[in-house]
Amino acid sequence: MLNRAIVEGSALAVLALAVGLVWVRERRAARPESDGGYTTREEIEFEIGRVQSEVYRWLTTTDHRDIGLLYIFFGTAAGLWGGVDAMMLRTELLTPPADIWTPETYNALFTTHGLTMLIFFVLPVFFGIGNYVLPLLIGADDMAFPRVNAVGFWLLPPALILVRMGLLIQVLGQVLNLMLPAEAIRFFLTMREVSVGWTLYAPLSVQQPNPQIDLLLLGLHLSGIATTVGAINFITTVVYERGEGVTWANLDIFSWNMVVTSGIALFAFPLLGSALVMLLLDRNLGTAFFATEGGGAILWQHLFWFWGHPEVYILFLPATGLMSLILPKFVGRKLFGYQFIVYSTLGLGVLSFGVWAHHMFTTSADPRVKLSFMAVSIAIAVPSAIKVFNWITTMWEGDIRLTAPFILCAGGIGTFIVGGVTGVFLAVIPIDILYHGTYYVVGHFHLIVVGIIPFLMIAASYYWYPLITGRWYDTRLARFQSLLIVFGSFVTFMTLLVIGGLGLPRRQAIYPPEYQFAQQIATVGGYVIGLSALLWLYNMLVSYWRGTPVTTTDPWGLKATNQFTREWQWFERRMVEKYDVEPTEPETTRRSYAPEGEPTGLAGGVGTVAQTVSRNAWMAAAGGFVGTVLMSGGLGTAILIGVLDPVSFGEIAELVGLPASPALGAVLFLVGGTVTWPLLFLAFSEYLPGRLLFETGLVFATLISSGFAIAFYTGQSGLAFVGYLTFVVVSHWAYGIGLTVTFQYLKSDEALRNRGGSDG
Repeated sequence: MLNRAIVEGSALAVLALAVGLVWVRERRAARPESDGGYTTREEIEFEIGRVQSEVYRWLTTTDHRDIGLLYIFFGTAAGLWGGVDAMMLRTELLTPPADIWTPETYNALFTTHGLTMLIFFVLPVFFGIGNYVLPLLIGADDMAFPRVNAVGFWLLPPALILVRMGLLIQVLGQVLNLMLPAEAIRFFLTMREVSVGWTLYAPLSVQQPNPQIDLLLLGLHLSGIATTVGAINFITTVVYERGEGVTWANLDIFSWNMVVTSGIALFAFPLLGSALVMLLLDRNLGTAFFATEGGGAILWQHLFWFWGHPEVYILFLPATGLMSLILPKFVGRKLFGYQFIVYSTLGLGVLSFGVWAHHMFTTSADPRVKLSFMAVSIAIAVPSAIKVFNWITTMWEGDIRLTAPFILCAGGIGTFIVGGVTGVFLAVIPIDILYHGTYYVVGHFHLIVVGIIPFLMIAASYYWYPLITGRWYDTRLARFQSLLIVFGSFVTFMTLLVIGGLGLPRRQAIYPPEYQFAQQIATVGGYVIGLSALLWLYNMLVSYWRGTPVTTTDPWGLKATNQFTREWQWFERRMVEKYDVEPTEPETTRRSYAPEGEPTGLAGGVGTVAQTVSRNAWMAAAGGFVGTVLMSGGLGTAILIGVLDPVSFGEIAELVGLPASPALGAVLFLVGGTVTWPLLFLAFSEYLPGRLLFETGLVFATLISSGFAIAFYTGQSGLAFVGYLTFVVVSHWAYGIGLTVTFQYLKSDEALRNRGGSDG
């Protein structure tokens, strides 16, 4: 067995040394001695003084761009550390027995890998990107609370050290053991990384005596405070620091996502902090929050996942914001469905708090509670799908430029579709019970957290590299690296989906020999991901010194498609003022699909979010009510002639916990028809075929009639079945006609009143 502390410590040391050597070499190559001779003592002293000055500046800066870079550097370092954990995990799985690391070391690796990546890699990097570009995007001078912003960042390094202190102490113990007897340094030799799993499930996390668990809990608590502070700053900045002309209706999509992300964090992280304190008290002061006589082990699961699932969206939403911001730049079209992407983001923010118990379908929770969580977990796929449809539609007939950011955007959409669809299956209780605890779950969530999230981080680094550094990166290497990481991700995680579907359990260092070849394929894919990460790092470092300087104020040619957004306008002003560069003007500009600028949506008009939501809601309710009333005539006739059994309406009432009464079910059906389906029609209408609203409504009605036909089928056959299907389709067409005619009337009426008001 290999010694983990030595191997991981050496790997990190080699990585840090390589980065340092590349940095020093490139810097020296970029600044040759003017006389071609040796470096003098005075020059060395000057260099040391300059380094001291730079260190002091970075330790005390409150500038949002500096803090943003600090976040990004810190998150990248943590990501590399967590990535080394992942490579060690995959190395162990090359062979069926645990012959490289012990099972305990394997458990510690996936514990620290998960916590490092989720807490200290993804969120700090997104906070860094947000710190750098968000004030530029909204026309603000800085973040709302610059000093608090700096404090929020500087809480993170000690938090990471506390969480990973077990490994640091182990490495120190190995070094000291070369000089001192083992008895004198027993503490250093007995300290271990936590191996209870990244979910820290009780009672194991309460009962295990390893003192590193206490340090880990303190570190996580500290990181939660840092995240909460950062979230408050983002919300306040967007609410109060927006520049002139920046309203909620034209706020860029990345800032929208950062606001919603911060809102989720504001509710989720304080709860995690409370749960961590309760766990600390159970471990050290004998309280019984998670003991059998108290709340029990399942209480920890409720608290943990109430934070844990919103955390997924805290990590995911900034990536979707970057996707919605960057993708249109490389397809030459404005983002399709801006309004609905904003709604979907808000919807995900709300629904993310209603799905936590789907992680607990295999526990003894009440089946009725599980059922409600299953429904919400399936429903959350709708706003996610809206984003995907918008991205694909944005690319439709676009003028695509095959750059590294576009490759990563397209790859991110692909991994998210596969990861999202496989997640819908896990939202269904019987399927989740079947696949819970298998590699299927690992494949599903890694397609998202390794797919779209790092892809968009890297895409953002390429997209804004000229703006941040004033230089170009190696574009050919970047395209190769982008293809490599997309390829590696699909190879690795699709393989895990397959072996998970075959039933291979996860979180085990030892597995049956028949899965060895598949595990080796997944490991090779993992190595490809690791290699692509190193290539990205090399490109970023070397290009900082050797990259071709940017000589234009519009490096990506965004003016040609009317997408020269505020951060690039800031860049242009700086290039003009600092380097006396002439502003770049395109020879031609291409018409966007929305030439008037702001999307109006089906219900029309652009106002504040509250105005738009209220207008859409009441129009949807009116249209839905009229449509449902018209539909009821057809369904009533079907019941009278005996081709539709009213008992099926009773099943609707039973599904939500009410008595199986057809009358109650009919009322629920009416409410659903009035509220749910019109809102879905509003969300999807832009994607449905039909040049006229009337045609689009019929397409929508036909689609939803298939769901009705399946849900309300009660065993009809022969002519009764034909009659049942006929009445279902005809009734839904009546619904579609009522819905769209009402919409059209209200829209025309509103336009007429607005015109009358403006004329007057």
